[in-house]
Amino acid sequence: MHKPNITMACVVHCHGKFLFVEEIEYGKRTLNQPAGHLEKDETLLQGASRELYEETGIKADMQSLLKIYQWHAPRSQTDYLRFVFCLELDECVPITPQDSDITRGVWLTLDEFNDYIQQDGQCERNPLVIQALQDYLSGERHPLSVLTVFA
Repeated sequence: MHKPNITMACVVHCHGKFLFVEEIEYGKRTLNQPAGHLEKDETLLQGASRELYEETGIKADMQSLLKIYQWHAPRSQTDYLRFVFCLELDECVPITPQDSDITRGVWLTLDEFNDYIQQDGQCERNPLVIQALQDYLSGERHPLSVLTVFA
């Protein structure tokens, strides 16, 4: 039986800007949404909120489900199910990463994000990062009630 990695990510939006976390991967400065792996005995929503806090210092609950993506990472030959959630903030708060792998958090417009990833030595973590932004901007949202936890 094949078991893909389960990850959660959060598109955080505020006044036309998106929150990204920067980390070094394969020698490049890389942007991603706050994201990470589901841990044992944790719901998807708990995991998304935990990852948001660990990578940005923001404590918040997810507001909606953007989309579920299935992706095969060619470099690592790993399969992922990525649950992407949405969070709209009233103010672009300062970012205080708790995770030492995160070099910084940045608030960027879509154009600023595109400029960033075009620079030498910089990129997006994977193609799901830009796809999630495009889906968010198209207005796609699903209520959290589509997720049900059985204990």
